[in-house]
Amino acid sequence: MGIKLNVYNQAASKAGTVELSEKVFGLKVNESLVHQAMVTQMGNERQVLAHTKDRSEVRGGGRKPWRQKGTGRARVGSSRSPLWIGGGVTFGPTKDRNFKKKINRKMKQQAICMVLSDRVSNDSLVILDKLDVKEYKTKTINEIFKNIESKVLSKQNDKKAKRSILIINDDKGEEFKYSVRNLAGIKNINLENINIIDLLNHQNLIVTENVVKKLEALYGGKTK
Repeated sequence: MGIKLNVYNQAASKAGTVELSEKVFGLKVNESLVHQAMVTQMGNERQVLAHTKDRSEVRGGGRKPWRQKGTGRARVGSSRSPLWIGGGVTFGPTKDRNFKKKINRKMKQQAICMVLSDRVSNDSLVILDKLDVKEYKTKTINEIFKNIESKVLSKQNDKKAKRSILIINDDKGEEFKYSVRNLAGIKNINLENINIIDLLNHQNLIVTENVVKKLEALYGGKTK
């Protein structure tokens, strides 16, 4: 038996119901698996910027600074020694470091489904019949989400809390994408770009009914 949720229109009025697959939206959360998926994505996205030169990379040092014996000073073979100012660095960070990690595809998909299930259990998932915007109007989009926050999400969220909404949209049109990008606390991604970090970084999730069907087809083995 599936999970039934209300479907709303852009005016935040009830437009029907939808039955969700328990294979995608009804899983028990495994925190260790979700954490593993999160760490893997963060490691794979990490850029190695810090780099120090060792004694083989710094400039100079072609000639022995002074003769080996008879000067009264300590023997030294090169000015590139880490003991000298301007010399190489010992055990410093290098660009050769690799933070990439691997995780099985099924484990990654399972972690995403667990976060989706968590949003359902916490009443933080809102399903809309469609997100249809015909013009580039940030003000119009903002009014839509204000209605959803006040009428649908008001029971779950503290009124003083900052807006935190992730939208998963399958519409390829640019009107909605460019209208929502300047709104603080709201991020819009395509279904193809769904990832564990964005899901965890936003308290509330808004999807269309068509996206729900595609998620079930993608992660639940359900035909379209």
